[in-house]
Amino acid sequence: MNYLIEILRFIFQRKKYWLLPIIITLMLFGFLIILTEGTAVAPFIYTIF
Repeated sequence: MNYLIEILRFIFQRKKYWLLPIIITLMLFGFLIILTEGTAVAPFIYTIF
């Protein structure tokens, strides 16, 4: 969790706001991968892509 706080602190101190959409997208894809690993939701997620 400290790693995430450090990244956010870097973004706001250096005013690199263009990194926020990239980080949010990567976090959403990571969450999607974790969600679909062993659940019954996987067939529905595959139809989206």
